Amino acid sequence: MSFELVGIIAIFALLVLLAFGVHIGVDFLITGFVGTMLLLGFKPAFSLVGETMYYSIASPVFCVLPLFILMGSFASKGGFAKKAYESVHTMAARLPGSLAIATSFGCAAFASICGSSLATATIFGKLAYPEMKKYNYDKTFSLGSIASSGTFACMIPPSGMFILFAIFTEQSVGKLFMAGVIPGAITAITYAVSMFVRAKLNPNLAPIVQDEMNVTIKDRVAATFGLWPIFILASVVLGGIYGGVFTPTEAGAAGALGTLVLGIQQGRLRSFVLIKQSLRETAHTTAMLFFIIITALFFSRFLAISRLTFVLTHFIENWNVSPLLILICVLAVWFVLGMIIVQAAVFALTLPILFPIVVALGYDPIWFCVIAMKLNEIAGVTPPVGLNAYGLAGATGDGTSVEEVFRGVWPFVLCDFIVLAMLMVFPQIVLWLPNAMIGH
Repeated sequence: MSFELVGIIAIFALLVLLAFGVHIGVDFLITGFVGTMLLLGFKPAFSLVGETMYYSIASPVFCVLPLFILMGSFASKGGFAKKAYESVHTMAARLPGSLAIATSFGCAAFASICGSSLATATIFGKLAYPEMKKYNYDKTFSLGSIASSGTFACMIPPSGMFILFAIFTEQSVGKLFMAGVIPGAITAITYAVSMFVRAKLNPNLAPIVQDEMNVTIKDRVAATFGLWPIFILASVVLGGIYGGVFTPTEAGAAGALGTLVLGIQQGRLRSFVLIKQSLRETAHTTAMLFFIIITALFFSRFLAISRLTFVLTHFIENWNVSPLLILICVLAVWFVLGMIIVQAAVFALTLPILFPIVVALGYDPIWFCVIAMKLNEIAGVTPPVGLNAYGLAGATGDGTSVEEVFRGVWPFVLCDFIVLAMLMVFPQIVLWLPNAMIGH
């Protein structure tokens, strides 16, 4: 049996195990170990597992992940989301669809200190949905706006998914963070424009909130000061990375400490119980992600031994087909897989195979990671495995079904495809900030 055939069979076996609901980390470990054992024998396979467990995480890059997870956990429990939502709502008062627009920009602001898409959607489900329900907003419009806006945490730094990308692709965490800023802002603006137009054309979707009639310009200006904790934290983290003051690891430490201090100062994190919960959640999430990362890297080493990635790259490089067509096929595969498999698992499975191919075709690796992240945002809200939709359905507390959430997201998925097209046609939207970084 050829090495390449063993690699193909291993990928098929991995997908079968996923279909049966086996944990993705266990899938990677089993298929990678059995495949390596078939190619090299039991002792080399066992030795490769041990080497991967050590060398794959014996890097400062891995310190970034738990630090930003801790920062996001402190932010979630520190009341920053509520502050952001209330401030943006006041600034958007009297606009058609003001509560939905506040959700879009509030999620974008909160995403700049919380790298979790699911946490953002869940928190704003508890904050924004009761307000929208109170003022008779259309239910699917409300749910769709919250679930879709929650995905901003995938793109806007400090994105946990970008850290995973940096680990799997060996790209700069700082450059990936900077690359996500403008696309994330454009997506938030696109959503807000869509909400405004839809509410203007169909007032039944989002009736005017009478309480907003008394909001003055002075109130709007005063509301901007409610965002100062988020502005300070985002400036320290992103400004520090952009200006070359901090490495991403140092920025994560500064962000986590700053979020804790401001959370205590604001009064929400003065309870030791909440701090303890944040630390426990961070440890649990980090352990889970490290297990997936280690086993995924082990599986990618097995694929390298099988020569499958080399053969595929060589074949596609010499295939007389437009590189754009190949890129579109890759994105189509990700779009389909993202609808049926959890996003982190999709990228852990496919990046070791597809990333070298796309880079070999001449595409910029940072740009490609952002394009992939845009698809990750879409996957987060599309059926049947859109995690944001499930998280939001559970957070509303009124028996909302996940099908109702899915019905509301499609107009925003269309917005995502419009932004995706912009990023593909104008790559400098993505690359301008990373290329302008000091010391890049």
